[in-house]
Amino acid sequence: MSLFARLTSLQARLLALLLVLISAVWISAAGLTWVDTRRELDELLDAHLTQSAALLVAQQTNTDRFDRDHKLRGKRIYDDNHPDAPALHKYATRVAFQVFHEGDLTLHSSNVPETPMSPQVRGFATVTLPDGESWRVFGAQGNEGDVQVFVGEQMVSRQSILWAVMQGVLMPLLLALPALTLLGWLAVRQGLKPLRSLSRALTRRQPNALEPLVIADTPAEIAPVVRSLNALFERIEGVLEAERRFTADAAHELRTPIAAIRAQAQVALGASRDKAQRELALRYTLEGCDRATHLVAQLLTLSRLDATYSQTPAAVVNVAAIAQRMAANLAPLALTRGQALTLDAPLPALIAADDALTGVLIRNLIDNALRYSPDGAQVSLSVACADGKVALQVDDSGPGLPDAELARLGERFFRSLGTAQSGSGLGWSIVRRIAEVYQAQVKVSRSDPGGLRVQVVWPVAPDQRQAPILR
Repeated sequence: MSLFARLTSLQARLLALLLVLISAVWISAAGLTWVDTRRELDELLDAHLTQSAALLVAQQTNTDRFDRDHKLRGKRIYDDNHPDAPALHKYATRVAFQVFHEGDLTLHSSNVPETPMSPQVRGFATVTLPDGESWRVFGAQGNEGDVQVFVGEQMVSRQSILWAVMQGVLMPLLLALPALTLLGWLAVRQGLKPLRSLSRALTRRQPNALEPLVIADTPAEIAPVVRSLNALFERIEGVLEAERRFTADAAHELRTPIAAIRAQAQVALGASRDKAQRELALRYTLEGCDRATHLVAQLLTLSRLDATYSQTPAAVVNVAAIAQRMAANLAPLALTRGQALTLDAPLPALIAADDALTGVLIRNLIDNALRYSPDGAQVSLSVACADGKVALQVDDSGPGLPDAELARLGERFFRSLGTAQSGSGLGWSIVRRIAEVYQAQVKVSRSDPGGLRVQVVWPVAPDQRQAPILR
């Protein structure tokens, strides 16, 4: 596990990352400064060596000319016990020179041997003298070749000068690291202030508080988090509202069938001597139980749909096959009332939806058409594909609905007055909610026989080749 992973605090992680970056920049800058300073220092000191050699060559040449003018050529004017050059500086022992005239050593510093310092007559060379020290030596000759000058400097001297220069340059930066650390900590702490404000705001919120968060001066990086939280609160509020509505609806609607069942049970209990009345009361009790069971099933379906705020995972389903299956299931109900139920779906009609929920939608439409149409009525279904759409149409020959009641279809527990059919008024709510989940459009109008026409239009499945087809 890395160091950053072991740090649980975001502030500590940012500060550690900042320190690592500052240290890396400091080390890189120190390395580059070291290399550049060493190169510049070598060039400067090499230039001093060449200048010193040039001065010695010029001095020796002038001396030689002075000898010739006084007709002393061939006669040595130097004493064999020539004196060494004096040491005038603390670094004098780290620099050295030799002057040869016609092969004889005429002048040299005290810290070099009497043999030439460098095997290279001209130019620079790095050599090791008998004392074991490394020297940087520059050799030069006079114009006539009788004068040879060597000027050298100990390499350790250059290292000492370089280190002294680097100390002067880098030590202030090194001493500034604690100050940079403190400033970095203050900057990180100030930058994370909106996060601390967000944390305090969330900590102070009550469990039932679902109003949007408002954080002053929200940075651009925190704004998406705040928006996501506010969207989450909105969705939670919708879920809680749906739960409250479901609870209220269930309590309201279940009260009636339960009361009816209780009343019929009391009638059956009181009619112990009248067999016919007791059987009638028991039959009404069973019908009440059936209505309650149907209501509970519808309520559970609606509750499931209310909880589906994101689209339910969909497969490619065949609307024509589902309509055929639902029509077959409800055909016995139509036959008991002499109703004709027909289906026209010659071709597959593929949409992206859930097979079970699509079946619930189609079953509710057929059931409503059969339930609210008179005996002997005609109920027809058709499924067609055109212009990238799949359309399901249900027509009945019932009495139809006034325009005012057509507009209210889909409201929970709304039922048309004047009908003797039992129901919960939730079927249309379920139809519209399923259509909303799968981006379908529901249109209600009058059918040609004067009854009700319902059209549900879905978009065609976007990729029918790769998605599984449920039939």
